[in-house]
Amino acid sequence: MDSERIAKKLIALRGSKSREEVANALGISISAIGMYETGARIPRDELKAKIARYYDTSVEYIFYS
Repeated sequence: MDSERIAKKLIALRGSKSREEVANALGISISAIGMYETGARIPRDELKAKIARYYDTSVEYIFYS
């Protein structure tokens, strides 16, 4: 898994939404979103699925392509 590529995809998917808005919708902290978007961390599988549903895309697209 390329954390830098994943980070760029997550930032692009978030678009004009704030990190706070996305964090609240996913039930995670703003700092967690920040870590995922900087490539410092990669979310666990359960959260990957939740993120994909939130952005109406697939886990494979965000994390594996």
